[in-house]
Amino acid sequence: MIGIFDSGIGGLTVARALMTHLPDYDIAYFGDTARTPYGTKSPETVTQYAIEDAQILVDKGAKLLVVGCNTASSVATDRLRNDFDIPVFEVISPAIDAVLNHPKSRRVGIIGTRATVGSGVYQGKLKAARPELQVFAASCPLLVPLVEEGWLNKGETRRIIKKYLHPLKVKQIDTLILGCTHYPLVKDIIQVKIGKRVKVIDSSEATAGTVKHFLDTNTQIARTLTQRGTRDFFVSDITDHMQKLASTILKRETELQHIRL
Repeated sequence: MIGIFDSGIGGLTVARALMTHLPDYDIAYFGDTARTPYGTKSPETVTQYAIEDAQILVDKGAKLLVVGCNTASSVATDRLRNDFDIPVFEVISPAIDAVLNHPKSRRVGIIGTRATVGSGVYQGKLKAARPELQVFAASCPLLVPLVEEGWLNKGETRRIIKKYLHPLKVKQIDTLILGCTHYPLVKDIIQVKIGKRVKVIDSSEATAGTVKHFLDTNTQIARTLTQRGTRDFFVSDITDHMQKLASTILKRETELQHIRL
């Protein structure tokens, strides 16, 4: 089983991409909806939450973990790889690789939570790989709550996105990393507001491609993962609204299961 966790249900974008790229593999998702958002919390708290989230999925039978949360990826990946003796993937490196493989990238923008942007992880990895890149970052703290609220097409959401992107647009970026797995749910708005000439990097799709390549080239590990096509979606808090939003994200009728922490 492939286990995926996120601070809320935005990480279902990663689950959706994995279901598309790896349709036969069993998938279990855990969204920590009772404690979302992670982006406003300290690295120590996020790391502790990430360990607890991962343990829930391992206890359910996960043999491979995907950290479907940029905030947790930026501060907790090393600890997770140290604590769990299974492959652990995060959503940052695949997005970095997508930028580096895009030959026209010269001026790169990053949007994410305060914790992700403040960690400097994207900026550091990009500059280490290609020092000539100009990198600009903007934190967008309101986007996760708006997505979790289901305000995907509201005028308020469009105006807030425009305001957040303005400093990057002024910098004339040519590439934009969606540094949060919630953001693909408003990707169309982001593309319009940043301009059609800007290449938008969706970390959810990039991560799914990375996991697929890993399993295709590591058949011994792939054989340890069950392939019955089952899907289970767990959350630490549940409402009717979340249920509807999960179905919207996954584009299929979805039943969320409640796990009390």
